Amino acid sequence: MTFPSQEHQPFAHLSAPNAALYREVLRAFARAKERFIVHLRPEDVAAELRRDNDDALSQALDKLREWGNLRADADTGRVTSVEDFHRKRFLFQLTPAGQAAEQAIAFYEEAIGQRGALQSVALGDIAEHLQSLTVLARDADPDPARVHLLLLSLTERFSSLADNAQAFMASLRRAIDFSDGDVEGFVAYKERLIEYINRFIADLANSGARIARLLSELERCGHEGLLRLAARREAADAVPDGEDAAEAYGRAERHAFESWLNRWRGLQDWFISAGVERPSQARLLRQAAITAIKQLIDAVGLLNERRSGRSDRSADFRALARWFAEAPDEEATHRLWRAAFGLASARHLTVTAATLEEWREVTAGTSWQAAPPIRISPQLRRTGSYERRGKPNRVADRSQARRLLLEQAEREAAETAAARAALRTDGPMLLSELDVLDPRAFRLFLGLLGDALAARRPGETEVKTVTADGSMEVRLALVPDGGEVEIRTEDGVLTGPEHVVEIVDLMAVAP
Repeated sequence: MTFPSQEHQPFAHLSAPNAALYREVLRAFARAKERFIVHLRPEDVAAELRRDNDDALSQALDKLREWGNLRADADTGRVTSVEDFHRKRFLFQLTPAGQAAEQAIAFYEEAIGQRGALQSVALGDIAEHLQSLTVLARDADPDPARVHLLLLSLTERFSSLADNAQAFMASLRRAIDFSDGDVEGFVAYKERLIEYINRFIADLANSGARIARLLSELERCGHEGLLRLAARREAADAVPDGEDAAEAYGRAERHAFESWLNRWRGLQDWFISAGVERPSQARLLRQAAITAIKQLIDAVGLLNERRSGRSDRSADFRALARWFAEAPDEEATHRLWRAAFGLASARHLTVTAATLEEWREVTAGTSWQAAPPIRISPQLRRTGSYERRGKPNRVADRSQARRLLLEQAEREAAETAAARAALRTDGPMLLSELDVLDPRAFRLFLGLLGDALAARRPGETEVKTVTADGSMEVRLALVPDGGEVEIRTEDGVLTGPEHVVEIVDLMAVAP
């Protein structure tokens, strides 16, 4: 392993007095390198920065060369006389150390300034790539190049989705925490943000269910074969490095295949839940987004309370302190203390074994005056602590209770899934055509109707909405002159105006 020279200080310009100019110069070289331009003259740098080619720019180039960010080569391409040859003319270019430092600074600035986004478009792209891979998986001899490119594009979109979602939730948390800064801006921003999150929750529920179905279908078609094709194509560029070529190729293929398997497991963990204990990352993200909406609403409510001048806890304590100061005597302050805090002196009773033995034969009708005394330990009152002699209590084994809770959660999840399946319609249908609903399906149906009716604005006759958990979508349309209909359940009959209803289970995964 080689280390850079101690003379190189590629980050020294960040703390130099003229740091802004140094950063502009290095960005100009980085932009030029993106255009495949390696060497720049001082006048080229000046033109890039739209400034004069003056002494300040020359000194900045010299300092960057001194720190090791730039390399200066003699510019002999435009020498036409002896005077030009003896005059100092240089071509500058980024050194490897300077380029590495610039990339590190750019990565740092991007990571710090990244707000993230909830990428609904990425969800659709992932689903389309998986659909294309499913078609290739059914082919007897799929094209390795196409498989490899699809997998690379799928990985890139999935990584972008995961990273941006994490950055967005972190920035949203900061926005809620620091909502006191610009109250007006935060309140106005809240409405647009909630609408944005709600739209992503619906897209995540729709695309997430489709992606889960495609992943399951790909596994049945043999996804490992596609991953091995991509690994074999990547391993074709393996460098023998002085060893046997076949051995190096085999090792590179195994390493690439393990890497692709790990990425595939990441996709599965993101979109497919493994029981109640291991929900998918998409479901966790949906829950976090719903929680964020609630926190946004609470934050706005708190801001509105402060703006309306309502009393908070600090004002209450100041008023209580004023009452204490205005109390006429000490007894009044004690009464005020008990009324405000409801605290009294503690009375701890520890009955000894001798007391229990003496009281064993005492009947319920015995007078307190004739009963034996109750001996208590004064240790707690005197020292503030009491430790019982003997062995400590055994730690309670709650594994069975946890197992029962897990079984109950799985049973409730299965019953909810069955209720969703019972309510799912194959298309639009009339409310009067619904079959008899069991109690759980009926409660879920009432919740769906409540969400749809709450989302319908005055004057509208049609509405489409997604439930708060993003699991179901309901479309409701009023039937003109449809009259009243009856929906029979095991608990009774529900009556209401006739509607056309369509219920879609967004969490359904094809078997």
